[in-house]
Amino acid sequence: MTSRTRTPSSDTPARVTIRDVARAAGVSVGTASRALNRSGPVSEAALQAVERAAKALAYAPDPIAQSMRTGTSGVVGLLVSDLANPLYARIITAVETRLQREGYAMVVGNTHNNKAQEELMVDLFRRRRVDGLILGPCETERPDYLAQISRDLAVVAMDRDFGAHGVGVHVEHARGSYEATRYLLDLGHTRIALMTSDGALRPGRERINGYRQAMEERGLTVDNTLVRSSRSAMDLSFSDALALLSAKDRPTAFICLGTRILSGVLQAMKQTGNRVPQDVSLICVGDSDLAQLYSPAITAINWDLEAVGTAAAEMLLRSIGVGSGRAEGKAVEGEEIRLTTHVVMRESCAPPRAGKA
Repeated sequence: MTSRTRTPSSDTPARVTIRDVARAAGVSVGTASRALNRSGPVSEAALQAVERAAKALAYAPDPIAQSMRTGTSGVVGLLVSDLANPLYARIITAVETRLQREGYAMVVGNTHNNKAQEELMVDLFRRRRVDGLILGPCETERPDYLAQISRDLAVVAMDRDFGAHGVGVHVEHARGSYEATRYLLDLGHTRIALMTSDGALRPGRERINGYRQAMEERGLTVDNTLVRSSRSAMDLSFSDALALLSAKDRPTAFICLGTRILSGVLQAMKQTGNRVPQDVSLICVGDSDLAQLYSPAITAINWDLEAVGTAAAEMLLRSIGVGSGRAEGKAVEGEEIRLTTHVVMRESCAPPRAGKA
């Protein structure tokens, strides 16, 4: 049996290498490498010559070779519970925009709010040699898990608890829930339902705390039947809202997550013949197209989603030590960035009907 060596077709253009760029620019390979990677001293004339040559030759670095040489992949991973959530979509876009400015690519995964799925995706990302991870809330708070994977990988917690040595970005959900509850109390409501994500997760726990604080400051006993926290914000809350609205002592106001839970509440209100705001006042957590376009437009607890994504990306870059992180140093252990909330007033709230507070 004879063997033949396969040679590239003459029609297939040869890959442009850094040696070709260096030759065209009239510089050494080392100078061309430093110029392209911005990794060392290069004269302005050499820098411009290399850039012109790279552009003329349509040179593109070999990512595999770069990874082997630098020990980095230029890729980071981001995990959230629900990619279909429009609030996450805006955060993801902001993270990607900031990372691209430093030449980083991003891979995104969905945990479905399941810790086993999260562990599977983290393991997959690590085997793909990502340079860092941004992890959103997932089923239960596990600072020990974040500490474990942070031993050899840059990790930023996004709206989830982290240990003493971790870093993360938090939204002040307790403040938003407190202000929304106080606003409804000022209108005269005392039967206020709160529908949020699982209280085991930081966002849900913080919202419940803010709600309780506002009620207790008015000397009101919190009716725990009005606090509904689901294992996942992805679950429609139609049945919970329907049960509350069908009760004899029904709530006269709702505070609920502004995506699928809001949809469930609105469906239940329609089925029970309740109108916004004549019969029930409504505030959603997290602004969305549904809140803005519904008639009447729904008052919302809002925060800067783009700022959340940008802050998480900045913190991760600092932890990796690229971009602005070179000058500022790595994120400090235990560092926390906190972003505030505010209430966007619209037309969905009114004083309760006489005798219905």
